[in-house]
Amino acid sequence: MIAAVEAWLADNKPRLLDELLGFIAQPSVSTDPAYAAGMAGASAILEARLTRIGMHNVQRLNAGGHDAIYASWLDAPGQPTILVYGHYDVQPPDPLALWETPPFAPTIRDGKIFARGASDDKSPLWIAVSGLEAWLAVTGGLPINVKLLLEGEEEIGSRSLPKIMERHRDLLIADVLVSADGGRWRPGIPTINTNSRGITAMELTVRTANTDLHSGRYGGPVGNAATVLARLLATIHDAQGRIAVPGFMDGLQRPSNADYAGMHGLGFDEPGFFAEIGARPGAIEPGVELLESLWLRPTIEVNGVWGGYQGPGGKTVIPAEAHAKLSCRLGPGQNPLRAADALEAHLRAHLPAWADLDITRERGGTAAYAVPDEDPYLLAVERVIASVHGRKPLRVGVGGTLPISAMAKDTLGLETVMLSYAIADERIHAPNEFFRLSSFDDGLLAWARLPAELSR
Repeated sequence: MIAAVEAWLADNKPRLLDELLGFIAQPSVSTDPAYAAGMAGASAILEARLTRIGMHNVQRLNAGGHDAIYASWLDAPGQPTILVYGHYDVQPPDPLALWETPPFAPTIRDGKIFARGASDDKSPLWIAVSGLEAWLAVTGGLPINVKLLLEGEEEIGSRSLPKIMERHRDLLIADVLVSADGGRWRPGIPTINTNSRGITAMELTVRTANTDLHSGRYGGPVGNAATVLARLLATIHDAQGRIAVPGFMDGLQRPSNADYAGMHGLGFDEPGFFAEIGARPGAIEPGVELLESLWLRPTIEVNGVWGGYQGPGGKTVIPAEAHAKLSCRLGPGQNPLRAADALEAHLRAHLPAWADLDITRERGGTAAYAVPDEDPYLLAVERVIASVHGRKPLRVGVGGTLPISAMAKDTLGLETVMLSYAIADERIHAPNEFFRLSSFDDGLLAWARLPAELSR
């Protein structure tokens, strides 16, 4: 039967790819209300497609934010039930001037689809649904029970997803969550994600007066908000790049021998890592390996800083306000709330008495996640990947954060196994994001074989 399913995918690939391009073309940016039409268009495409291919109980789930799309096929008694996850929202396309082609006009060149959301997460999501469509078209059913949860808020921290899970627990309960989000490590190397870092984020505003001031009339006795902010940000790390915030690292677990063995087994090209992004080594904290730093160590990053005059030429003012956005990636064992509390306490402790600091936490935070080493669904997905690529995949981490993993564990008691055909070098969140057409082919095979493998 699997041969017939794979043959159907080969015959229908041009149509599936063409429909994918239409899906990617929807500007579904969840963080910006100006893109509301794109969010509505992308969710409508998914809703219509799931209905058309024969999924049951297609509906929208909402808890005050953007809709999640749900569907199910539950006519395989005695077989496992998987909850397939993906997200249809994307990051903003800015800065637009750096795109070689318009971000929401998907363009194929050099065997790649270039567009915002092509890799994160629209192509991987579309591949997963296509694998199910093939089974339904060929056999009229699925060899296992399947539920889908396709959300529209991943890029803003899945804000309303916990409430959706709590309200619709009966709909979403399953044996395992299989995520089409995530990514492979590098082209040509079969890999599977087994852990991801957590996150917490905040925005800072420093004030030193009620208006910008003439730097000649007031310079000296009046504090400069931009200077205060710069000094605050400089206290977060020491001169060697180590985080210098008391209590921030509490609970952090050291990598295991198995973690180090997996990292060393990749044969990682560190010079190539820096060369492909035009960076130079040297910023990493002493005594930490690069992949450990990327996958398992916490960070505090300044994502943006602004304040004062930024137009052409000069303007001799003392800025009354200055702002910064911070995000913190969290390692295993860290508590997001406690880490954010520690950072806020540190910043306030270093604030001069003559300045004010407002802190807005943009997300509740997400803990790091790791699937158990011997999880049977992890082993099954590894067998699927091996059947497609000819060798067992290496286990790798994700430097980014997948909020669904910790949420599914906390709310539904589910482990998360990832089967995504994005690759880490595909300029995710940056201009000229792309997705390889070869990954489209491989992903269709993997998602076609997954139901058969799990039914055994």
